[in-house]
Amino acid sequence: MQVRDVMNPTVVSIAPQESVALAARLLARHNVGALPVCARDGTLHGMVTDRDLVLRCVAAEEDPRQVPVRQVMSRHPAQVAPGDDVRQAAQRMARQQVRRLPVVEGGKVVGMVSLGDLAKCGRYEMEISRALTDISENIRRP
Repeated sequence: MQVRDVMNPTVVSIAPQESVALAARLLARHNVGALPVCARDGTLHGMVTDRDLVLRCVAAEEDPRQVPVRQVMSRHPAQVAPGDDVRQAAQRMARQQVRRLPVVEGGKVVGMVSLGDLAKCGRYEMEISRALTDISENIRRP
């Protein structure tokens, strides 16, 4: 099974110059945890997560209305291609400790794939379980 078979082709993205406040509103409005940061032509520049907004802006006591997304985004994010095997996507998520990957074709973002998308396909339970375990190991316990 390929990534194109399970990815979400509807992508909500944000431009690097937009504010962190707008990114937060988009995350909330679309009920997603991450946004690809893209140029007008759809070229991927980075990813911004709800965690990035909190740790790199709010916790730093910056004004979310004034801080551009490019200052808090993660650069050079892990990504997959539509033709990649679903197992490869799960392994990449585990290695990079991320729950979502942009799907890039011809340099442009054409979709997003999440651990949830992989779980819905009903296959590869071991790979998905391993990815979630590897991601969760990075979470600090009180």
